[in-house]
Amino acid sequence: MATILLADDDAAVRDLVRRALTSEGHRVHVTQDGLEALDYLNAGNGDIDILISDVDMPQLDGISLAEKALALKPSLAVILMSGFSDQLERAARLRVRQLLSISKPFTLDQIKQVVRTVLA
Repeated sequence: MATILLADDDAAVRDLVRRALTSEGHRVHVTQDGLEALDYLNAGNGDIDILISDVDMPQLDGISLAEKALALKPSLAVILMSGFSDQLERAARLRVRQLLSISKPFTLDQIKQVVRTVLA
């Protein structure tokens, strides 16, 4: 099972994703935004396998977070969540071994499947 860092400024989405993925046996570290997630990574918490982030967050958006996280841990897999498909186009420039996206709103089964795909 994977260790996942989740960053989303929407409490309902954070709770949905955390519940879905912990039910699959994953460890999920939940953060409220990009800055908190980056602080978590900078604190030396390098055991993260997957970063799951909302794209549209205040202060540090998900794509900028992914860029900074990948600079710290290039082997990180990234899953970006967004309600706006045009935002996901910006992610194409990320240099990442594994990048997937999921459009909001999504179901529990859909987020579980995206994580399974990243791990396969």
